[in-house]
Amino acid sequence: MKETVVSGIRPTGKLHLGNYFGAVTNFVKMQYDYNCYFFIADLHSLTTHPVPGDLHGYVRHVLVEYLACGINPEEATIYIQSDVPEVSELYLYLNMNAYLGELERSASFKEKIRANPDNVNAGLLTYPTLMAADILIHKATKVPVGKDQEQHLEMTRNFGNRFNRMYNTDLFPESFAFSYSENLVKVPGLEGKGKMSKSDGDGNCIYLSDSPEIIRKKVSRAVSDSGPTEENQAKPEAIQNLFDLMKIVSTPDTVEHFDGLYNKMQIRYGDMKKQLAEDMIIFNSPIRERIEELSKDDLYLRQVAKHGALKARESAQKTIKEVRNLIGFKSF
Repeated sequence: MKETVVSGIRPTGKLHLGNYFGAVTNFVKMQYDYNCYFFIADLHSLTTHPVPGDLHGYVRHVLVEYLACGINPEEATIYIQSDVPEVSELYLYLNMNAYLGELERSASFKEKIRANPDNVNAGLLTYPTLMAADILIHKATKVPVGKDQEQHLEMTRNFGNRFNRMYNTDLFPESFAFSYSENLVKVPGLEGKGKMSKSDGDGNCIYLSDSPEIIRKKVSRAVSDSGPTEENQAKPEAIQNLFDLMKIVSTPDTVEHFDGLYNKMQIRYGDMKKQLAEDMIIFNSPIRERIEELSKDDLYLRQVAKHGALKARESAQKTIKEVRNLIGFKSF
C-alpha cells in the first residue's frame, strides 16, 4: 500500500512563484507515488476572522490554482477542510488531552500573540491540535512542511502517541516532515532581499495569475544597483536575486549571457529585466490561461469539491468510528 501524505494551504490569497516551486510542483509529483490528501484549510483561516464573502472567494481561488498547476483530482484527493466535519470532531477529542503549558510553548503561538496582542483567541492557542487532526484523521506518515512547522509536527506525534497510550491502541502512526525533492528551489522576491512572500507586499511577488502587463511592471521595479565597479566582482544580494529568478524561468544560455555582461561590467539592468519579464510571462502563460479557463467553470469546480469531500470523508469516517469506539462512545 502507498504511504499517505497530507498537506494543506490556508486560503489567504493567490499563489505565487515561490509557492509553486516550493510546494506545488512537489505535490504534482507526489500524487502519482503516494496516497495524497491536499486540502484547503478554511477552518484554520478563521483565527483571523475573514469576511465571509472573501473567505469563499479565497477558497475558490486556491482550488482553481491547484487544478491549474496540475494536481489531478482523479489521482489525489483535493478537498475543503470544512467539508469534512470529522476533522472538527477529532480536533475536539485531541483538545481534551492537550495541555495549556504545551500549547503555550508553541513558537507560532508566541509569535502570533506578539504580532496581534488584541486577537489572542482559542483558535490560535489550539492551532497545533487542529493541524494534528488534519494529519491523524487520514493516518498520514508524511507531511510536507517547512522548518517553521516542524514543531507542530512534533506536537502531532505527541498527541497521537498520547491517544494511543491512553486507549491502549496503535491507531495513530507517527508522521514526519517530508520533502519530495532533495534540491528545493528557493525563489527570491523582487524587493532585493529574502524569499518571495505575500507578507512583504504584492510588489515582492509574481503571482501565477498575473497578466503580462503586471509582470512587466513588477519586474521593471525590482531592486537593482548602479552596476559592478570591477570585473568578476561578487554580486550583492539584490542582483544575485535577479540572476536566481532568471535561472528559474530562463534558458541557461540567457543566464550565461547576462552573467558574462555583468562580469565584464557591461550589464544593463533594464535589458536584463526586460528579458526576465518576458521569460516569466512565457513560463506563467499556460498556468494563467488555465486559471482563467477554470475560473469560468463553476460546474466542474463544484464537482471537484464534492468528489474530494466524499473521498476525504470516506477516510475520515473510518478513523472517527475507531476513535469513538476506543473512547467508549457506543450506541444504545
